[in-house]
Amino acid sequence: MPDPKPIAAVVTVYRRHSHADVIVGKILEGPTYDGTNRFPLKLVSMYVDQFPKNDMSRDLAKKHGFKLCDSIDEALTLGTGKLAVAGVLNIGEHGDYPTNKIGQTLYPRRRFFEEECKTFERLKQTVPVFSDKHLAATWADAKWMYDRSRELMVPFQAGSSVPLTWRKPDLMLPKNTELTDAVMVGYGPAEAYGFHTLEGLQCMVERRKGGETGVAAVQILSGEAMWKACDDGKFSKELVEEAVRIIPTHAKGDYREITAKNKEATVWLIEYRDGFRAAIAMLNGYVHERAEDGGAFIFAGKIKGSAKPVSCQFYLQHDDPYGHFTAILKGFEFMVRTNHPPYPLERTLLTTGVLDAIMSSRDEGGKRVETPHLKIAYTPTDWPAATGEIPKTIKR
Repeated sequence: MPDPKPIAAVVTVYRRHSHADVIVGKILEGPTYDGTNRFPLKLVSMYVDQFPKNDMSRDLAKKHGFKLCDSIDEALTLGTGKLAVAGVLNIGEHGDYPTNKIGQTLYPRRRFFEEECKTFERLKQTVPVFSDKHLAATWADAKWMYDRSRELMVPFQAGSSVPLTWRKPDLMLPKNTELTDAVMVGYGPAEAYGFHTLEGLQCMVERRKGGETGVAAVQILSGEAMWKACDDGKFSKELVEEAVRIIPTHAKGDYREITAKNKEATVWLIEYRDGFRAAIAMLNGYVHERAEDGGAFIFAGKIKGSAKPVSCQFYLQHDDPYGHFTAILKGFEFMVRTNHPPYPLERTLLTTGVLDAIMSSRDEGGKRVETPHLKIAYTPTDWPAATGEIPKTIKR
């Protein structure tokens, strides 16, 4: 194993089963928390923004010998006057933070990255940074982060674990697939889980012929309007039913009737700049999540000339050791060693912008929102999703 690279973590909170725990904890104690198969990374410092009663960071610092720092600058430099780490994990998820008027949780993701960039600029040095989940709640903050990373030439990566996790079956569309239609099924809160659903959709549709061109408009629908849009041909009934077919656990009854009555169930219509159309169906009320089933993030797509749709489940381990987060660290380690992100930051810039527009559409009663600012073109990479055996559940 190569010598471990020193890493800083900048987190909102560190409690059991927070994103800090299921990501950073795998550096400290290994992917299955038994000290084996460790990553060649060493946590040397951590900045924690909030300390709830069930905080774990203080005890872990004593156990593992990393420094708890009073500032982000100290976490990056350890007071040496130069960068003392080879990479930074930003985990701005969980904790007690406000929401804005359209329901977006204002995690300090921009603040974390902005403080790091101040250190990078002062020292005229940079190291790779990974930022968990969407770049920021708002498009303005996300675009600032993207632009700033380019100005300072920071190797920068962000996003969900969904594109990286196991796929059942193992479906990787070839680049330039003539994809004609796509639907992604998800569930849960619109912002927090909707982002995961968007990233699952985007990692598939970005591989369509011509590559990604950006999104022209979005719209959120609820109640009977969801399925009227389906009947009117605004998204594919065939693909919804293909996705529903492979959901491992769900309520008894008709998915349309159940979701039309559920206030949290929605359909998101996404119009791409090249004319491609896709939809997300957040089937709250119909989907029942069980840990052993891996959840209900399901993709279904139609390929030109193919009689049957292609589909897969993005399998998430909803219990310790939460093995899908290991895939995030594999990509982060690659970036730390090469200075090259394993997949385009533009994917998460785009999904962040789409989510922000969807939240605005919801706030405006389902109004169609045009998104000329999401003219984001990029070419996907072939970074692989997780393969092999899913780790056994454990008790910690």
